[in-house]
Amino acid sequence: MANADRIYVDPRALRCLYLHDERSRAFCAWRRRLRGSLPITRHGYAELVNAIARAAFRTDVPREVADGATADLDADLVARRLRLVDLAWRRALDTAADLSRRHTPLLGTRSLDVLHVASALTLGMTGLVTYEDRQAKLVKAVKLRLLQP
Repeated sequence: MANADRIYVDPRALRCLYLHDERSRAFCAWRRRLRGSLPITRHGYAELVNAIARAAFRTDVPREVADGATADLDADLVARRLRLVDLAWRRALDTAADLSRRHTPLLGTRSLDVLHVASALTLGMTGLVTYEDRQAKLVKAVKLRLLQP
């Protein structure tokens, strides 16, 4: 059984645990097979909370569903299914700038995608979950294991 401790999940991918979409079933099944806590930075947590709130704003889901999703997210932190991790921001941002210089001219990656890959590298992660095409190319370019459950 695989361990979640060294896997970085992009918040847009993690969103499908809390607001169900076409990827949710496979993602949930993958998550059930993992031991341990998935790490999430405070930035990733804030991004995920905002994504849930924006879904309510756009009326993709009713406000009650969004509130329940946020409560489920917080419950996962309390139950240690997710684990808040501290990020060395200066090092992560320096890494992001370096990745941008080396890879964005070839891949066209967005700054937020680069920042999440840099965060994974800074935290010493071995794999990254994303469904974003350009971010996936960057993940491969920096030799992280790409996961797309």
